[in-house]
Amino acid sequence: MTVKAVIFDLDGVLTDTAHYHFQAWQALAHELGIGFTEQDNEQLKGVDRLGSLRWILQKANRQLSAAEEARLMQQKNQHYLELIAHMSPADLFAGVQPLFAELRQNGIKIGLASASKNAAMVVERLGIASQFDYIADANDVVNSKPDPEVFLLAAKGLGVAPEHCIGVEDAVAGIKSINRAGMQAIGIGEPKVLNNALKVYPTIQALKLTDLMKL
Repeated sequence: MTVKAVIFDLDGVLTDTAHYHFQAWQALAHELGIGFTEQDNEQLKGVDRLGSLRWILQKANRQLSAAEEARLMQQKNQHYLELIAHMSPADLFAGVQPLFAELRQNGIKIGLASASKNAAMVVERLGIASQFDYIADANDVVNSKPDPEVFLLAAKGLGVAPEHCIGVEDAVAGIKSINRAGMQAIGIGEPKVLNNALKVYPTIQALKLTDLMKL
């Protein structure tokens, strides 16, 4: 394939905000009298805010009104925003800047496809906001991953056909989203978990432009 764009997920690929999400969800779950572990948090990778809240509530076989769900999501998000306000370029994963530089030098566009509604704030704190040619996040779509909507929106914003895009993800739902969008999927993490990805690398630092050009 001719690679014209690479579209990255944010959490777990370019930086790690998972522990901030964990702290915020755990605090909320504790308030609701529901246990929430780091293993539970792994199940929420790539899942949107409402889906995450309902997953936690389901642990206790509880259902709430839409108004109460909205209140709890706002509470969790406010706590999360307070935590990520302390992020800086030092929180960017090693290898991201060199990879972005290589993509730029070779005329390959850079996109973001995030399940987070706070993606713009995070990339700003990381100091890389200006390096994206297009950013698509949960504020822009109706359907969350594994639906392909956010990756298709990113491709459209970049002006590149999906078949000329590579998606980079660390979550099973994200890999499914990329595949359903008709793109090539690169996984960051464990091969046995991300077995639907074309190739899997342990970290973003291990991913090189030469690898992408061989797809």
